Amino acid sequence: MKKSWGKWAAALAALLCVAFVALFFADRIQRANGAITITEGYLPSEVGDLFYKLYTPSSMKDGEKAPGVLLLHGYQNDHETNAAYAIELAKRGVVVLSIDEYGHGASKPGLKERGYVNHMVKVNYGEDSVEDRTFRPVGGSVRYRLLMNFSNLSFFDDHYTKDEAGNAVKDSSCGGVAAYKFLSELPNVDKTRLGISGHSMGTWAGWSVAAAYAGTDIEPKATVLQCGELFRDSAYDAANIHFNNVLLLQAKWDEFSYFRDYKRTVGDNLLRSDLRTEFLGTTADQAAWDKTFGDFADGSARRMELLYTNHRLTTHNARGLAVSLDWFDRAFGGNVLKGPAPESQTAMGKEWLVLLAMLCTLAALIPFFELLVKIPFFAKAVQPLPDAVGIKPAGKWWRGALITILLAGATYPFMTQLGHALLPLPEGIFRMTVGNGFIGWYLLLILIMVITSLIGARAAKKKGTYDGFYGMGLGSKEKPNRIAWGLLLRAALLVLCLLLLLYLVVFLAGVFFKLDLRFIWPFFKTFTWTRLGQFCVYIPVFALFFLLNNSKIMASMRTKATYQTGIKGFLSNWWRNALLMVGGILLIVLIEYIPFFLGVGPGADVFFGSTFGGPFMSLLILFVPQVVVFSVLCTYFYRRTGSVYTGALLVASIAAWIVTGGSSML
Repeated sequence: MKKSWGKWAAALAALLCVAFVALFFADRIQRANGAITITEGYLPSEVGDLFYKLYTPSSMKDGEKAPGVLLLHGYQNDHETNAAYAIELAKRGVVVLSIDEYGHGASKPGLKERGYVNHMVKVNYGEDSVEDRTFRPVGGSVRYRLLMNFSNLSFFDDHYTKDEAGNAVKDSSCGGVAAYKFLSELPNVDKTRLGISGHSMGTWAGWSVAAAYAGTDIEPKATVLQCGELFRDSAYDAANIHFNNVLLLQAKWDEFSYFRDYKRTVGDNLLRSDLRTEFLGTTADQAAWDKTFGDFADGSARRMELLYTNHRLTTHNARGLAVSLDWFDRAFGGNVLKGPAPESQTAMGKEWLVLLAMLCTLAALIPFFELLVKIPFFAKAVQPLPDAVGIKPAGKWWRGALITILLAGATYPFMTQLGHALLPLPEGIFRMTVGNGFIGWYLLLILIMVITSLIGARAAKKKGTYDGFYGMGLGSKEKPNRIAWGLLLRAALLVLCLLLLLYLVVFLAGVFFKLDLRFIWPFFKTFTWTRLGQFCVYIPVFALFFLLNNSKIMASMRTKATYQTGIKGFLSNWWRNALLMVGGILLIVLIEYIPFFLGVGPGADVFFGSTFGGPFMSLLILFVPQVVVFSVLCTYFYRRTGSVYTGALLVASIAAWIVTGGSSML
């Protein structure tokens, strides 16, 4: 017994040690080994406080002033998504301010503060008309009208930004205007050398900040758009609003149609469109990727850099970052940014190290669980697997697997988008926009799983192979025909202990290193009280989905591999479970990206229409590895406990945490 305790305690200590060592070195990278000072706090805006992270070159002396750059993240992201730009700029002598925009991260104002109107535009602004219905009314939920107005900017003409009902697009900078003012007033910032960079939603915020301060003594000298949208001069007061030195980083495989000017692909046809040539200030035959047009001295410099990446990975694309560093330097007057060459970058090392810390922490939940079940109370959460009666032969398993994969894949694009925008949920309660997308998908799959489980149970009873709730992973060996509520309670308390360990690591990472557990995209963040409340709202649906999902995949579709012991047995069982959990999503990944890589366009646009592209398609590259990790945890805990409760409740909590911890909130 002591030896067993010691083995698991040593594994727990080793994994946590590796996690914190990785965080330590990640922190050294983000601070450039002491060359950058990092502070965090809140800055005021008219509608509430905004969270920020400030990067200051440590070598600055009292009275010395440096250029300043404001960083604005995209939809569903937060300030830390800008870390690569922040680190590389700051270690070259720039003061960098990165904020959580409205409705994101730890900032207090909700996304509704951006504002919305009861109409939408389906083309680039300034190219629309009522006659051809590219300018048309829109109704529905508040979140739907918000989403339909993301590219409607508050400095546009009243025709776009106001409606007859009294609604208005109020602040499309999402707090960026207030943050830019805050940056310009810092005593160590040279307000004559200020710049902005934004990604995705942050590009619209960037345009809005630049417009707000155009013609003032603190107007931006450069604006860098990472996957941005262009618009006609006729959409706003072009006589009095101008934009200095604009760089547009264009992702070759951008999943969002408006960042491709509503074209299916990115190529020379996009480059030579009227809108793009007007932006560059040249003609179609002279237009070129990766070439600077205009003059930095008078603010007319324009460039479109083509990056061979997708929408979400643009934030950490090394070539795009190098071009941006050079762009800011030239816009600030040249030879202003010091230190290493733009191509010499270290920021991505921080991402890999934090990923290692996150994976080690998740792995540490297993030895922690093994220690907890040594306690008599929690030991009762462990029972033998059901007998291998009625397990699926290979042919039946593959037929069931194919149906499961096709159902998940076929429903994902449609139900996530429906939930995201139009599912009639009370928006004062269900405030997470992307969370509502998953709720829509989960609710349909819950209904399907309940129906198929009832049909399966009826068929098993006829064949004499029915083993009750125990065989479904929901009952106990002692009372197989009842849901094991005592088992569920112990599993829930076990999961609570596991989550507390995970939260403790996340909390300590924030306190000592000012880092989250993440990889490019936000995963685990500490909660504000509001976001903790949202976690409590979403967890019942997430828990029900994963309980039924694990019951179908882990228990009802048991195979001989479920009973094989050792590492080989685990892997044989795991790949089957992983295929069932991730197969449908992986199918949509192939449908989305194979046509894109072949030059046809995103699969969602080609097969379903652009309405079903965008956010949930671009999420796939993050969602697939996330579900693979879920499948490892679920497989381990089902094999170990003989029920689905521990694994299902754990991954449901992790999924709900990821959705509610920092992503967009109304």
